[in-house]
Amino acid sequence: MKKLIFMLVLLLGLLLAACSGDSGDSEESSDEGSTDTSSESSEEASSDEDTAVTYASTSDAVGLSPILTNDSVSSRVIEQMYETLFTRNLESGDIEPRLAESYETPDDKTWVISLKEDIQFHDGTPFNAEAVKYTFDTFLDPETAAPRASLLEPIESVEVQDEYTVVINTTEPYGAMLAALSHSNASIVSPEANEGQNLNEEPVGTGPYKFVEWAKGDQIVLEKNEDYWQGEPEIDQATFKVVPSVSTAISMMETGEVDFIDGVTAEHLTRLESNDSIEVVTKEGTPVYYFGFNHEKEPMNEFDFRKALSHAIDRDAYVETLDGLGVRSNSIIGPKVFGYDESAEELGFNYDPEQAQQIIEENGYDEIELNLLVANRDLFLNMSEIVQAQLSEVGLNVNIEMIEWGTFLDMTAEGDFDLTFLSWSNTTADGSELLYPNLHTDNIGSSNRMQYSNEEVDELVEASRTTTDQNERAEYLQQANEIVVEDVAWAPMHHGVVAAGVHESIEGFEMDPTGRWELYQFSKN
Repeated sequence: MKKLIFMLVLLLGLLLAACSGDSGDSEESSDEGSTDTSSESSEEASSDEDTAVTYASTSDAVGLSPILTNDSVSSRVIEQMYETLFTRNLESGDIEPRLAESYETPDDKTWVISLKEDIQFHDGTPFNAEAVKYTFDTFLDPETAAPRASLLEPIESVEVQDEYTVVINTTEPYGAMLAALSHSNASIVSPEANEGQNLNEEPVGTGPYKFVEWAKGDQIVLEKNEDYWQGEPEIDQATFKVVPSVSTAISMMETGEVDFIDGVTAEHLTRLESNDSIEVVTKEGTPVYYFGFNHEKEPMNEFDFRKALSHAIDRDAYVETLDGLGVRSNSIIGPKVFGYDESAEELGFNYDPEQAQQIIEENGYDEIELNLLVANRDLFLNMSEIVQAQLSEVGLNVNIEMIEWGTFLDMTAEGDFDLTFLSWSNTTADGSELLYPNLHTDNIGSSNRMQYSNEEVDELVEASRTTTDQNERAEYLQQANEIVVEDVAWAPMHHGVVAAGVHESIEGFEMDPTGRWELYQFSKN
C-alpha cells in the first residue's frame, strides 16, 4: 500500500512538473517526529527507503503474543510492538517506569501503580487500568495456559482503582515484582483485540512498531507507529528475516541485504571483525547455557549418571572455543544475575574423564543408547558436537537429533528427550526468576523443561520470592544455587557474553546484558 501511494505521488509530481516546472508537495518526517512541507525528489525517495532495516535470525518466531509465548526469538519481535509497565534501562540496568507513571507499596503485599495517560493501542482503543487488569487476569487464568504464568504467580488479584490507577495484591510479599513487571511476557495487550482476533498471529500493543505481516518461515514485517506516545520512530519499517545459516546472514550483511544480527558465535567473530563496514558489539551478559537432563527418565534421574556426565565434559576447552564470547562458571546463577555468589565456583564436578568412565562402567551406563535433542541454532549445534565427542571418549553412546526451534520447544515441554542443550536469557537479571521457572516443582510441564524437583530447593526459592529484603533474598538464592549445582540439576556450559554484528549505517544500537535491544533507539544514515 505504501508503495502504491508513493507511485501515485510521484506520478502526480511528474504531471505537475510537466505543466509548471515546479515539483509537487509531500510530507517528510522531521527529527522530532512532526511533519512539514517540502518538495519531493528522487533523492528524498531514496532516503525514505533507507529508513527500512532488516534483522536476521536463524529461527522464526513461535508466536507474537506476549501471553502465549516464552522464547527469545519471539520476544525480539514482541518487544518492538508491546510495552510493559516497567522497563530495565539499557545502559544502567535500573528498573524504571514505562507505561507506569509511578508506584507505591502501602504494605508488602500491595502495589498501587499509577499509569501514564492518553496512550492508545495500535487499534485505537485506550490503554488504561482496565487493560492492565484484563491482561494480567488473562495471563494468570489457568485456561489460558500461559507458558510463563509463573512470572506473576504471586498475584492474588488486580483491581481498578480509577481509570489510570491499578492495585495489585499478592498472596505473599514478592521481592521480584518490578523485575517481573519489566519482563516482555508481562506486556500489556489490547483487550478488544485479544477478544476479537488471534494475537499470536495479529499482535496489537502500544509500542513504537505495528504489525504488518508474517510470512511464516520467511519474515515478519513491522512498520512504525506514527502516533507513538514517546514520538514517531526514525526507522519506518523493520523486517525480521529468517536466515537459517549465520554465515549466509553475514554474507547478506556484506551485500547490504541485512543490517544487523545478534547471537553472534565465535566461529563467525573473525569474519565480522575483519569487515570495516560491520561493528561487533559485545557485553558480558545474563544468559546461561546449559547441558540438560530429563529428570523424569532413567538414568538421567540418577545422581551418579549426572555426576559422570559432568566429569566427562571439558568445559574449559569448550569455553576456549567461544573466543571470548562466554564465561566459564560452575554456578547456575551467573555473575551478572542477582543472587550470584562466587563461592559457588568451588562447587560442582570439574573435568575428570577417568572418574567419569569409572562411574559409567560401574553402573552399566555404557550399555545404554542416549538421545541428544538439539535445536537448529549454531551455538547449540557447536555444543552438541563437542560434548558428543567427549561423552564418546568415556564410553557413552549418544545420538544427536537436530530439529527446528519451534518443534524443539514443543518436544522439550512434553519431556520427549533424554539430553539436550538449552539457555535462559534471564531478562529480569534476577535469580528468583531463573530458579523458579526452571527448577521449581510447580513449573514441571511448562518452563521447567528438565522436570527437576527438589523440595529443599522449592522452599528456598519460594523464600527468595516472598521477602522484599534484598539481603535475605540473596542469601536464600545462594543456598538454593549451591544445592542445584552440587545435585547437577544442570551442567552449566557457560554464561553468555551477548554479541551482535551491526552495519555501520545503523546508529543508536545498544544492548543490555540480557541481549535486549530496541528498534526505537535506531536511526540509519
